[in-house]
Amino acid sequence: MNDTSNPLMNHYNLPPFAAIRPEHVEPALDQVLMENRAAITGLVADDAATGWDRFVAIMESLDERLHRVWSPVSHLNSVMDSEALRDVYERCLPKISEYATEIAQNPKLYERYRLLADSDEFAQLDVAQRQLVNNVLREFRLNGAELEGADKARFAEIKKRLALLSNQFSRNVLDATHGWHLDIINEAELAGLPESALALARQTAERAGVQGWRFTLDAPSYLGLVEYADSRDLREQVYTAFSTRASDQGPNAGQWDNAPLIDEILQLRHEMAGLLGFANYAELSLARKMADTVSEVSDFLYDLSGRSRDVALKDRQMLEQFARQQGLDGPLQAWDIPYYGEKLRQQQYALSQEQLRPYFPLPKVLDGMFDLIGRLYGMRVEARNDVETWHDDVRFFQIYDADNQARGAFYLDCYARPHKRGGAWMDDCITRKRSGDHVQQPVAYLVCNFSPPVGSQPSLLTHDEVTTLFHEFGHGLHHMLTQVDYVSVAGINGVEWDAVELPSQFMENWCWQRDVVDSISGHYQAGDRLPAELFDKLYAARNFQSAMQLARQLEFSIFDLRLHAEYGQWPSPQALLDSVRQEVAVVEPPHFNRFQNGFSHIFGGGYAAGYYSYKWAEVLSADAFGKFEENGLFDQATGRAFLEEILERGGSQPAMELFVAFRGRKPSIDALLRHSGLAA
Repeated sequence: MNDTSNPLMNHYNLPPFAAIRPEHVEPALDQVLMENRAAITGLVADDAATGWDRFVAIMESLDERLHRVWSPVSHLNSVMDSEALRDVYERCLPKISEYATEIAQNPKLYERYRLLADSDEFAQLDVAQRQLVNNVLREFRLNGAELEGADKARFAEIKKRLALLSNQFSRNVLDATHGWHLDIINEAELAGLPESALALARQTAERAGVQGWRFTLDAPSYLGLVEYADSRDLREQVYTAFSTRASDQGPNAGQWDNAPLIDEILQLRHEMAGLLGFANYAELSLARKMADTVSEVSDFLYDLSGRSRDVALKDRQMLEQFARQQGLDGPLQAWDIPYYGEKLRQQQYALSQEQLRPYFPLPKVLDGMFDLIGRLYGMRVEARNDVETWHDDVRFFQIYDADNQARGAFYLDCYARPHKRGGAWMDDCITRKRSGDHVQQPVAYLVCNFSPPVGSQPSLLTHDEVTTLFHEFGHGLHHMLTQVDYVSVAGINGVEWDAVELPSQFMENWCWQRDVVDSISGHYQAGDRLPAELFDKLYAARNFQSAMQLARQLEFSIFDLRLHAEYGQWPSPQALLDSVRQEVAVVEPPHFNRFQNGFSHIFGGGYAAGYYSYKWAEVLSADAFGKFEENGLFDQATGRAFLEEILERGGSQPAMELFVAFRGRKPSIDALLRHSGLAA
């Protein structure tokens, strides 16, 4: 790639974000696709291009070359949205889908991999190489390589269409989120809001050039209102706007309605599964996961529901009684639950998340989090100020091991802002690979949506937000600390989807340990650590309404699984969701709620028939952390074992094998039940 006028075509160690423009994207993509296709044509025409070095390694390099061009573009589309970038991104998606399907359905490529798998050379490959080849063969089958004629062509059409629909779904959610705001002039209407929420709203209004306070549907702003506003009408107004995003209901009804997209996505997924011989899309989804069957996942979810339902109903009853004591007239509504839940937490534990904010300034949390991985894995993290980023708020860090060897790096983009997708995530920028004596360092994107600094005050996090940061950093460590030399199974690549949350959820456990809280807390003015009294209250409140929260996650997981396993058996997704709620939910949302229209995990991301993965992996993470509880939280041998058996191995072996290598046995649900306060 040597077109010096196009930054995406120049060889780079790190993406030149400041130089990338929308007009660079399509020419760069077109060129790399053209050159990759030419290289593949030459490979399959060469009878000597077989085996690992002369075939697989070359295919790996072609895939990685395409990723190096597309990764920064895809990332910018999520964090620096613009009309020009959107347009070119959407023009390019079908090209990438078409190319990917071409590769996956190329019978000559499929045959080369099968020949290697059946050859004497295969037994001489290392474990990671064999896993990579087996994964590729599975992907060929699941992408229609064994289809013929019209079925093969139809499969390719479906893949291309689904890529566009998923992108449009996410775009609609983003537009609907940023398409609503509420400006308030009279401060009396904002009674109950903490100063942090008011300061953010003032700053948002100032930046928009309006008077008073501006509230949006971005998480920090939305949560501030629904959790603290004394005005019930105000809570109902913002809840209605949020719960009807991208739907036929609410203040922007029909403007970005995702319902038709959902119907088409589900129909195409079902058709695609049928072409491959699966009864439904859920079966197809599980072909890439630890879980073997739909019934196994269903049993797991309903078992958790059965274990937690009575406790969840008691939590709900207690909240209703408390709300009536506080003067609520009439039934408890969805927009009342966060508000009275926070008040009940304060009454029971004399603690609110807002009380904790001053003790968790983001710089201090980062320092303590980095100190933790030093204690666990012997790593250190250093900031670098010489790296181009996409926004002034973004920082860049390098990770070094105990031998002072650079192991990886990451971009950290923490704050909510316009033109940035909501939520929190980690994605791979560059993946580790070895070329002779040279090792390419992995680089990650870590993205959150916290409240930004206000004036001279740093970003102050709730403990929930601290946990979110640790979660995403866990994903990042899985990507960055890998010692696997082949891109397709290095880091998070090749890891079963229902195991990929293990390192992230594992990291959350440390946010509840006194030693760690001491290192991540420091009052932003006085500098003192979180007082023992507050920590004790925080820990005591750890499982406050946890059964209700579990019921909500199970509702989403069961809905997702059955939506894909029972396609055609329900008149609408809403009808199925209503049925699932009757079975497992303890909070009945209002009739206008259109949760599914904003369910980006399954319609705009990779969690279709896989949302259960969060709870599945939480069993793994709780049990893995149990070994630290048994051996000592900072036991060096246990930390080294987790590093070597889990984090460094990436997708080079099946997740169950790696877990057993670390834990000495298969996972048990006991630790999850204990941590959730549900143990008998």
